[in-house]
Amino acid sequence: MLRQISNFWLRHIHPRLTGLIATIGIFGLASCLLILFVLAKIAEEVLEREAFRFDTTFLLWLHQFANPSLDNFMLFITNLGNPSTVVIVVSVNLILLWWQHYREEAKFFVLACLGGFILNTGLKLFFSKPRPELWHRLIYEKSFSFPSGHALGSMVLYGFIAHELATHYPRFAKFIYSLTVILIAAIGISRLYLGVHWPTDIIAGYGVGFLWLMICITMLKLQKLKQRNLVD
Repeated sequence: MLRQISNFWLRHIHPRLTGLIATIGIFGLASCLLILFVLAKIAEEVLEREAFRFDTTFLLWLHQFANPSLDNFMLFITNLGNPSTVVIVVSVNLILLWWQHYREEAKFFVLACLGGFILNTGLKLFFSKPRPELWHRLIYEKSFSFPSGHALGSMVLYGFIAHELATHYPRFAKFIYSLTVILIAAIGISRLYLGVHWPTDIIAGYGVGFLWLMICITMLKLQKLKQRNLVD
């Protein structure tokens, strides 16, 4: 019995696991597992309609810094994750990828964006969590709160673009990723500042978005590796 299990592991599981680790690295795999654990804990509480004490506390603390200038800045930042802006960014990036003959990148970019949209829509309907109503909001959102579509979408969209830029311009990889992290974080903070999401919505959005982004990037890398092996 043990020999059969061992043979099955060595023939079927081990090669794929080794390939996966080689593609995303030990740190990437560990990060994904940790995020899965955190998401599972949050989702369990949301399904049970349990309130997170720090959700309200943090939003009220953040709201004390509100002022007209900061309102305008946050409205500008949150607009970078709005559907109208996202459609433009997706279209421009897709055209550039296709024009530069990066066909595989273009295909997986479309997959990443469509998958992110489906995940966001499906999860919102599944959890049906209401949005905060702690003060008079500057913007109105009619969809459910959990997870944050802006957090999930910005992670997938801008994360994928950052990966492509860093791949083609490795000398500027640290700068590209740093700028992208700041942008994605700013979009999430803007949603909290504007009072349209709970902190756990943002955390879940980032988590789901990161996992889906890693899946898409991993599939893209494996596809490129497969093509390279066929050419060789």
